[in-house]
Amino acid sequence: MGASALAALEAMRVSARRAETGDLATLESLYRGLETEMTELHPMWPLADGLAEPVPESLLDALDDEATVVVIGEIEDYPFGFMVARVEGLLPQAGGAEICSIRLVFVVPEAREVSVGEVMRDFAMEQMRARGISKFDAHVLPGHRLVKNFFEAGGFSARSIVMHHDDSRE
Repeated sequence: MGASALAALEAMRVSARRAETGDLATLESLYRGLETEMTELHPMWPLADGLAEPVPESLLDALDDEATVVVIGEIEDYPFGFMVARVEGLLPQAGGAEICSIRLVFVVPEAREVSVGEVMRDFAMEQMRARGISKFDAHVLPGHRLVKNFFEAGGFSARSIVMHHDDSRE
């Protein structure tokens, strides 16, 4: 990348904010981009890891849920990504402790490597820390090296891998 292109990237204002009901169409469009990408990696994703259909209703439920943070990532106030993180309980032996689970993250391919994801991740984590959450998980498909590297760069490390077998695919 040339010096002028790098300077232009550095001058862009990348920000994150909580999504609102008025962002529903944008969120659905971004989600469909994520769904396409994840389905290519694993056909189980839309059946087990994505949002329940109809997606607009699932997004509205997430926006209305106090335990969930839906984030829009923007460059110069234009949306290029979204993230969904929610508070989940741990087992009873954790003494009531909770964890933030980053369930969905997507940045349009043309806007990757400009810090949109990092700004969204940090924003969501700050929102959860303000609630007293200090433990964080992020869900990543096996083989999705870009997202795995993204979370590792943010201090995450793998603690579990879900294995899957489907008799109907034999």
